[in-house]
Amino acid sequence: MLDEQFMREALKEAQKAFDRDEVPVGAVLVHNNRVIARGYNQVELLQDATAHAEMVCLSAGAESIGNWRLTDTTLYCTLEPCCMCAGALLASRVTRLVWGAPDLRVGANGSWIDLFSNQHPMHTLEITKGVLEAESAELMRSFFQKQRNKKNDLSSR
Repeated sequence: MLDEQFMREALKEAQKAFDRDEVPVGAVLVHNNRVIARGYNQVELLQDATAHAEMVCLSAGAESIGNWRLTDTTLYCTLEPCCMCAGALLASRVTRLVWGAPDLRVGANGSWIDLFSNQHPMHTLEITKGVLEAESAELMRSFFQKQRNKKNDLSSR
């Protein structure tokens, strides 16, 4: 299945974030069944709260095609987008969103709030949820367990 194939590419990006001590979220942007942009969470590296995987990927996608309008593209993301990223998806006119694990903290597709529940006045976004959800969620669990272990190691010194 193509959705799983491209979500595996997003998981590779999430692993890059994990390896750099970033919250492991990854994204890829696909046009005509080809990855045209990649992104992973870089909030800590850049000290920029807007450097989410989706934002990095959407910017790279716009640069790749030379247009901010990303029509006829699909964004694959390992985690449910937050409000900022949901807004960017609509503003950049991505046609389809596929995400893996829900984000109970700030998920904007129903886990915390649903920004996509109202019909947008100019754009329709098709959404598929839960693709490789277990793998995406496990990477997040592993990351936060690693962070807790580091904190415990430091406090026991």
